[in-house]
Amino acid sequence: MKDIEVDEFFMEKAICLARNGVGKVNPNPLVGAVIVKNSKIIAEGYHKKYGDFHAERDAIFNYLKENGGDREGLNGATMYVTLTPCCHWGKQPPCTDAIIENKISRVVIGSRDPNPLVGEKSIKILEDAGIEVKRDCLKEECDRLNDVFFKYIQKKQPYVVMKYAMTADGKIATKTNESKWITGEGALKYVHTLRNKYKGIMVGINTVLVDDPMLNCRLEAEDITEVRNPIRIICDSKLRIPMDSNIVKTANQYPTIIATAFSEFENGEINIDKIKNSKELKEVDEETLNKIFELRFRGIILINAVKSNSNLKSKSKIKVDLKTLMSFLGEIGIDGILLEGGATLNEDALKSEVVDEIICFIAPKIFGGKAKSPVEGLGISKIEEAYKLSLKNLEKLGGDVMIGYKVCKKY
Repeated sequence: MKDIEVDEFFMEKAICLARNGVGKVNPNPLVGAVIVKNSKIIAEGYHKKYGDFHAERDAIFNYLKENGGDREGLNGATMYVTLTPCCHWGKQPPCTDAIIENKISRVVIGSRDPNPLVGEKSIKILEDAGIEVKRDCLKEECDRLNDVFFKYIQKKQPYVVMKYAMTADGKIATKTNESKWITGEGALKYVHTLRNKYKGIMVGINTVLVDDPMLNCRLEAEDITEVRNPIRIICDSKLRIPMDSNIVKTANQYPTIIATAFSEFENGEINIDKIKNSKELKEVDEETLNKIFELRFRGIILINAVKSNSNLKSKSKIKVDLKTLMSFLGEIGIDGILLEGGATLNEDALKSEVVDEIICFIAPKIFGGKAKSPVEGLGISKIEEAYKLSLKNLEKLGGDVMIGYKVCKKY
C-alpha cells in the first residue's frame, strides 16, 4: 500500500474507536487514537468519559500497561489521532507532553481542533520537538465525529438535530392525530440511540398534551454499555403542562427544563424569590404562580425566553424564542439537542435558524388527506425560499428508510 493508503487505514481504526465514546464525553469531543510501529498496531485508545484520559494518553497508558511500563517500544512510533492533541491543562494534562515524553516520532491528525486553547499551538509544539506532523488525514470523516463539539466550542450553543418519522406521502400522524407507531422496531431503536447520544431532548407542549411522553432512553443492556437519559426540555409558553403528566410525575428521575414566554419575567432561569415579592404581575395569575412554585419544588428548572424586541400586541401570542433559549441552554452546558417536536415546533425551529441537522424516518405507508406534515405553518411562496439541505447519510432500517440531512447554513 502507498503511504497515504496506510495512513487512511489506521485513521479509520481511530475513527471507529472514537465512536465508542458517544453519549459519554460531552461536552468534550469524540477522539480515538492508534499507535503504530513497523506497520503494526501496538496500542489503541479513545476518550471514554468526560474527565477521563484523552485518547492519546489512553493509548499510551494501554501500551505501558501491556508492556510492564517499558516505554522503549514507543520510541519512533506513529500515532494516529482523530483530532489535534491538546496542549493545555484541563481535567487532564496536555497530550502533547505525553507524546513528546514517550518519543513518538510521527503524529497523523484527522480534524483540526477549533478550540482557541489548541488551534495551531499543538502542531508547533510537536514540530518544535522534532516530531513529524501530518494534518487532515480523512478530515471529512473525522469532522463528522464532532459536529456537536465544533458548534458548541465556537458558539456556546447546542447542536440541534430535528428528528421526525413520516409516511411515504409525508404525514406524521393520521387525521385523528394517531402517530404510534408510524415506523417499525428498527427505526424506534435507532431513535433511542439518538436519545442516548445527545445531552438534551426537546418537544413542544402540544406533544406533551397529545402523547404524554416520558422522553427517556429505552435501550436494553445488550444494546449499549451505558444508558444515559437526556435532559428533557419542554417548550411551554404559558405553562399549560398538566401536573399529572408523565413529564412532571417523573421529574425526580429525569432532569427536566420547561421553557416559558412570560413578558413580565426577565429572561433566564425564573427566580422564585423575586416573583414571590413582586406586586406588579398582571399577566401571570395566582394559579400559574402556584404552578411555578410546585414545579420548582419537584426539581424542574423553568427558563423564561422571550424575544427582547417582541412587538406582538397580544401577550397571549408570545412564544418561546428559540434563539434566546438556545443561548441559555448552551450556558448551562447542553451541547446537543434532539428535537422531537411536532409540526408547530419544527416550523418555529426552522424559522429561528437553530436547526443544524435533520433526521427523517420514512415508513412504507400512505395516510393521505389532511393529516399533518412534519413542518406546518404558512409555508413558502417561491421555490427559492425553501430551506436548503445537503445529504449526509442514508440507511435502511427494516422496511423503513432513515435519511440524514445537514441544514445548509453557517454558524
